[in-house]
Amino acid sequence: MSYRFSLAIARLPGSTFAQGLTRAAFGVPDFATTLAQHRAYCAALEDAGLEVTVLGADNAFPDSTFVEDAAVVAGGRAIITRPGAQSREGETAAIRSALDEHFDSLASIEAPGTLDGGDVCESDGRVYVGISHRTNRSGAEQLAAWLKHGGIDTVFVDIRDLDAILHLKSGMSYVGDGVFVVDEALLSRVPLDGADVIVPAGAEAYGSNCVRVNEVVFLASGHPRLESELETRGMRVVTLDVSEYQKMDGGLSCLSIRF
Repeated sequence: MSYRFSLAIARLPGSTFAQGLTRAAFGVPDFATTLAQHRAYCAALEDAGLEVTVLGADNAFPDSTFVEDAAVVAGGRAIITRPGAQSREGETAAIRSALDEHFDSLASIEAPGTLDGGDVCESDGRVYVGISHRTNRSGAEQLAAWLKHGGIDTVFVDIRDLDAILHLKSGMSYVGDGVFVVDEALLSRVPLDGADVIVPAGAEAYGSNCVRVNEVVFLASGHPRLESELETRGMRVVTLDVSEYQKMDGGLSCLSIRF
């Protein structure tokens, strides 16, 4: 099952965090609150049964706390990405070093391909890959070939014209037990083969980026209707405040690599 994890890698936000890339208009993040929310997030991962490695901050890369974009782990293997924003290319070195301790070998996305891990949504036996402003066709096809070698099918989802959704997982999550949470804007684009789909109400669209971790679902706080929908399906929900990360176009899944 794609949501069973024992390890996670996270990275502290640096003091330059507010200088990172964002299209959001929620104001400038408060650094003390950013750190406190990161501590709470890592503690929640540990409470869910994971051993968490927290890498030190790197002020040279303001977006580097969003570690999910730097690697994809699936089927017991790992591949280092090639981020679509040029300012983020240097983030992968530290993630490669951290993953080297857990995998015998690491694959890599090569130029001209670009791939952000936030565009990769894994479900049971299938991976959805967003073709976005950060992930191009070459990067997606390289990932698909790598996944196929491991017996995993891939579906491409073109979101380049959806400016409100930066990465595929900004608007889509798989929370296990055949249940997806999908932003209404993606419904007609993602083939879900009769799955149980929860569509957040418009004001709760940000909650589409939730994360199943073993026996719990992490959900950004402030989404009561979505929380109720998940609980109705027998899921235990843990809400986490990630307001400062939302200001920088980030969400719950972005803050860790889980495997």
